[in-house]
Amino acid sequence: MGRSSRVTRLLYLVSHPIQYQAPLLRRIADQSDIDLRVLFERTHPDNRYFDTGFGREVKWDVDLIDGYENAPMAGVDIKREIGRADVIWLHGWQTPRMRSCLRQAKRSGRPVLMRGENCDLAMPDGSGVRGWLKRKFVNKIFKSCDFYLAIGSENRRYYLNRGVPPPQIIDMPYAVDNEAFGNLAKYAKKNRNALREKLGISPTRRVVLFAGKLQSRKNPQLLAKAIASADWAIEEPALIFVGDGESRAELEELAPDAIFTGFVNQTEMPAYYDLADIFVLPSVREPWGLAVNEAMACGTAAIVSDQVGCAADLIDSGNGRIVPAGDQISLSKALVVCLNNSEEMGKAAQQRILQWGFNQDIEGLRAALARAATLT
Repeated sequence: MGRSSRVTRLLYLVSHPIQYQAPLLRRIADQSDIDLRVLFERTHPDNRYFDTGFGREVKWDVDLIDGYENAPMAGVDIKREIGRADVIWLHGWQTPRMRSCLRQAKRSGRPVLMRGENCDLAMPDGSGVRGWLKRKFVNKIFKSCDFYLAIGSENRRYYLNRGVPPPQIIDMPYAVDNEAFGNLAKYAKKNRNALREKLGISPTRRVVLFAGKLQSRKNPQLLAKAIASADWAIEEPALIFVGDGESRAELEELAPDAIFTGFVNQTEMPAYYDLADIFVLPSVREPWGLAVNEAMACGTAAIVSDQVGCAADLIDSGNGRIVPAGDQISLSKALVVCLNNSEEMGKAAQQRILQWGFNQDIEGLRAALARAATLT
């Protein structure tokens, strides 16, 4: 879609500065036909905060608020901010403040774009009275939204299952900065042997990687068991757990020979993806799984469970495997097959993710803004 001569004043409301979103917001701010302003529910001084999932303080090594106009919600007049904008874009509706902003947008007659991570794989309504109440609550929220920015097919299905008409759903895929990850991975290749030496991995030994919060929902325990029980024709691969969390002590007992790095920051992660032959995310109820995007951008094949939201959109038999959640035997077999074909699968993974990036996000956002303009 070409650029229009009209500049759209877009107000984006989101919980906090997010490392995955910052480069996309900078890209949006660079568009001549979009005047972007971002308001955060909360901010963290110096990019530092306590992450409950990692169980530790985290300070990102990438700037999260530079390159686009932004402010904390606490320091502005929300009614005035919404009144100045042409279109309001919300990321989720979980908090009272976000729902208050949604109501204010409708009172002001501003079109609303809704983008969230919800999918029935990860966030089912449930049954009985509780499920009925949740559906009623969500339907009430959706009455105040005009268009929905689907991050993938499972997210699109979530909206369809709740009665949203297909024309109101516009694709805006959940993506990371593919170019940045790919470039950092290329640079990391030069130092791959040094990283192997640092971690105590021999030059020829294959590597399986898990990266994320070490918690039961991510199910790293299943990966440890699958590695141990797989039928390896040659040397068992090295297993690396990058991250931290409540399950670390249990994992260290379960996989005493595995390598535990602790938390690794954003700009350092491509070196670990480059080192790995296979990336594995065996989660249950995972809304998306952006670490899969990162791994693929670095040229690494991926194995995911069928309860990982990105599986249907990103993974096929050419670039990895999708296995039933909780199925140790299927995961063990997939590990053997993928490790034997990791080089060609990794190349296919990188080619696939190039079609799922910020360019597609900008295209989807522009389409949504064009549709929103017809309402005013």
